[in-house]
Amino acid sequence: MRILLAEDDPLLGDGLKAGLRQLGFQVDWVRDGVAADRELRSHDYAAAVLDLGLPRLDGMDVLAKVRAAGHTLPIIVLTARDAISERVRGLDLGADDYLLKPIDLQELGARLRAQIRRAHGQPQEQLRIQNLSLDAAARTVTLDGAPVTLSPREFDLLHTLMLSAGRVLSREQIEQQLYSWGQEVDSNAVEVHIHHLRKKLGSQRIQTIRGVGYMLMREASTST
Repeated sequence: MRILLAEDDPLLGDGLKAGLRQLGFQVDWVRDGVAADRELRSHDYAAAVLDLGLPRLDGMDVLAKVRAAGHTLPIIVLTARDAISERVRGLDLGADDYLLKPIDLQELGARLRAQIRRAHGQPQEQLRIQNLSLDAAARTVTLDGAPVTLSPREFDLLHTLMLSAGRVLSREQIEQQLYSWGQEVDSNAVEVHIHHLRKKLGSQRIQTIRGVGYMLMREASTST
């Protein structure tokens, strides 16, 4: 899942970016509020981690502008401001969760996964569709109870498709979740990963909707 990290502290930002990547997230990192507002309006992120004390545009103002524009992505606020009034204001402006610094990376990762699941109407920790199960925290997949070995990119693609099961995703939408800034994307990368997933999970599980994109089926398909 691709997320936006807005944090102006270079040491903390670098540590969060590296740590979240180790947890399986694709991370774009900005260091001021103007950049955060611009990126949140122009890219389809799965979630955002937003520091309140940002230069150029305060995090509260970023939050208000993003929500006023109608964007509904999960936003977790990070801050050293521990006053109850600040937390209440942030939640009232549209924050989905609130963490006080110093931050435990594992807790932040768990909260991100939970918010992303809920945003897709998936309350359970493990995603299950038919005989296929995916654990986002452990980054494991099982088919009929047996483990399936996937590459990191194949896992991320399957995770994206399972969160949106029954809905068609375009190649561009998929790429936006799989790749962060500066990562080279081959023109047929998504097609290659889809091909590998079909070989490992069954050829009919992921359907190609010609001219539109790909969809992971909620029910077994008998089409050829």
